[in-house]
Amino acid sequence: MERIALLPFSLFSLFTEAVILWQYTSSLFIPSYSGKIRLAFISISYTILFLLSLPGQAWINVIGFFAFNMIILYTMFQLKMLPAFFHSAVLTAIREISEFTVFRIISGFFPHFPLETGNGLVFYAAFSKIVYFALIYSFIYFLKTKKAQQRQYLHPELLLMPIPVSSVSIMFTFLAIGEASSFAPPVDFMLTICSVFPIMTNLFVFAINQYNQRKSREFTELQLSLQKESDSAEYYELLLSQNENQSILIHDIKKHLQSIKLLNEKGDQDQINAYIRQLLESSDLKEASKICDNEMLNAILCRYQRRCDHKHIIFHADIRSGTVRTIYQHDLTSLFCNLLDNAIDAAENIPDSFIELTVRKKENSPFIVIVIINSCQNAPIYDKDGLPLSHKSDNARHGFGIKSIKKVVKQYHGNLQMYYDNASGTFHTIIALRQ
Repeated sequence: MERIALLPFSLFSLFTEAVILWQYTSSLFIPSYSGKIRLAFISISYTILFLLSLPGQAWINVIGFFAFNMIILYTMFQLKMLPAFFHSAVLTAIREISEFTVFRIISGFFPHFPLETGNGLVFYAAFSKIVYFALIYSFIYFLKTKKAQQRQYLHPELLLMPIPVSSVSIMFTFLAIGEASSFAPPVDFMLTICSVFPIMTNLFVFAINQYNQRKSREFTELQLSLQKESDSAEYYELLLSQNENQSILIHDIKKHLQSIKLLNEKGDQDQINAYIRQLLESSDLKEASKICDNEMLNAILCRYQRRCDHKHIIFHADIRSGTVRTIYQHDLTSLFCNLLDNAIDAAENIPDSFIELTVRKKENSPFIVIVIINSCQNAPIYDKDGLPLSHKSDNARHGFGIKSIKKVVKQYHGNLQMYYDNASGTFHTIIALRQ
């Protein structure tokens, strides 16, 4: 019967600890899997922890809590074994400190509080988890202050700190009431339920704050990405104008050099003729490469061809005539620049790496098909939509290239597919856009 009475206590404690773990990991670490997979894994792990707590052996509970948290951190997040061990030890230590502190406070200052009853245990669980949450949140704040790029988001979190402090004051008030008075069972049960509300309110408020901060960061980064795309479009438009002026200048220079060549030929000045011929054949006087018939896309591809040449990446493009004429210039910039940026990042520093880009019209349909195949050393990690996650360390400031590509695809009622071919070590992107 005593073990059965402890079941609500254990369930409440583990549920609260699971929610705190979720907020702790979401605030500090880069996930390796989608939110649904992480939620399922944490739920299964803490269900096993609940089963391990049924015998009532404290040492099994502590070891299990430490071990399962380390497994969660190591498998679900981009953490190596030693950092996972450290953070699991921190979580375990703070939990034990909070429970011991609350137990000593109640037993030392409120000796007549009915701690051995079911309602008393629930109150003890709520109080200890409030302290646990406050300490964990303070630790998160301390770690975040070490990251300069996140300082702009710290002040709202600091303003929320009075909430757990107020909750601790409320719990002390309930303790004083329970120590000084005895209530009938309905009132006693109601006070117990009210003692649970502060910890639930803390978790709920901080979860909303975390969600709002994440959305605010995403919105800010998206605005910066859109501004970058707008600037890129203006850059390519300016580049087109410069190319036209360059073509006129080159054309005039050629005419002048041809006239000088004819004058020198009459005097049989072979050395001058050879020099002028070298100038005429010089690459500095050649017109820009012609990769496709769309001026904007041609300027974009020429720029990325030079980048590939500089990085020793073989670049090949096959753009069929008239295929991109229905795509707005700023969308061409967003789509192809982000595609080629990602391809170059993946193919860089790989021997004999290459990028192949083809754009063609699908027969008997209103769609154009864009296919880009590039060398890629390792298979990427995918999100819930089957799209690769950013491999960069600060993922809060990366990953908007894929979002920009998705935005363009959605705007043209298209379809996006990305996959990695292990046999050939290549990454494939296939996009269909409605004309």
